[in-house]
Amino acid sequence: MALTPVGRQLHAELLPAYQRVQQAVANASAACRGLAGVLRVGFTAPWSGDLIVRAADVLNSRYPHCTVELQEVTYNAAIVALQSEDVDLVVAEPPVEDPAITVGPVVFSEPRALLVPADHPLAAQESLSLEDLAVLPLITAVGVSRAWRDAFFPRRTPQGRPIRHGPAAVGWQEVLSLVGVGKGATVASVRARHYHGRPDIVYVPFRDAPSVDYVLMWRDAGCTAELRAFISTVLEFIPEAVGRT
Repeated sequence: MALTPVGRQLHAELLPAYQRVQQAVANASAACRGLAGVLRVGFTAPWSGDLIVRAADVLNSRYPHCTVELQEVTYNAAIVALQSEDVDLVVAEPPVEDPAITVGPVVFSEPRALLVPADHPLAAQESLSLEDLAVLPLITAVGVSRAWRDAFFPRRTPQGRPIRHGPAAVGWQEVLSLVGVGKGATVASVRARHYHGRPDIVYVPFRDAPSVDYVLMWRDAGCTAELRAFISTVLEFIPEAVGRT
């Protein structure tokens, strides 16, 4: 699902007012209670980590006794960390199947790409179709939910062609290594090439695939005043974050 052009315009026009309301509520709560303590925030992509650092600096300038600790995690580890209360908030890719986890606003929406070995014929293409997923085996991730696997590593193309699944890996660097040596391809955002570029891998954008979204997620039962203040602070960065490649 995606916003229509009218929906995107409405979102852009309402967002500043929404952010001011959220900040006002957070400020009022802080004035009554005072904010203090450590927030633990997980992220699955380095650009999300950059966003968290900037937001954490602003939060700390407003509430000197409230700090943020960062933790880089794989997708499955991020959800497990939330469920086990090892982190208070994550920036990760939906879907998530746990009804106790709130899926909040999108902070990044990135074009999707297929990562292919540099010496494969697909690497010479300017863009690809989702039908090209049937050309190479997909390198998949270990331990992700069925819904997440279906969203990123489907078994069939939109036209029904079978998609082979190749080796699976636990971490991102392992996935890249498998692609680099020619074991198959994998799916990621185009932006990842700026952080994970390798001479043996080419990121080829899809022309007909949905974006890869990165959203704020937190436990319903764990939304403290401190966390609400930080979420409000992160939202202040959304206009510069969303859509930037």
